[in-house]
Amino acid sequence: MPLQFRDAPAPAPATPAPWFSGMKRGFARRCPACGVGRLYHGYVKQQEHCSHCGENLLQYRADDAPAYFTILIFGHIVVPAILLLEMRYHPSTSLHLMLWIPLTLALTVLLLPPIKGALIGLQWALRLRS
Repeated sequence: MPLQFRDAPAPAPATPAPWFSGMKRGFARRCPACGVGRLYHGYVKQQEHCSHCGENLLQYRADDAPAYFTILIFGHIVVPAILLLEMRYHPSTSLHLMLWIPLTLALTVLLLPPIKGALIGLQWALRLRS
C-alpha cells in the first residue's frame, strides 16, 4: 500500500519583484529593495545589510559577471570608435595609445560599480540567492 499524504496546501511561490526597478536601484548603487540605503561601502565591496531596510545584501553574489558585462559594453562603445577614427583619419599609433588607454581605464572604472549593482538588483528581483 503506497504512502498517502494529507492534502496540505502548497506554499505560495515567491513572486518576483519588478526586475527593472531592482536593476535601476542597483545601477544607482542603492539597495535594490528600498532604493535608499547604500549598496557598497567601498569601490565594489557590498554592504552586509541595508542601513535603511535591513535587507541582507551579501546573499546576492555577482562574482565575475560584472567584469564580463563591463567588457562587453565597453567593447561595443570603444571598438567602433577606434575603427571609425582609424578609417577616417589614419592617426599615428602614439595618438591611438594616448587616446584609448586612458579612455579604457576611465570607462572600466566608471562602469563596473553600476553594472555590478544592476546585476545584484536583478538577482534581488528574481529572488536568486546564493
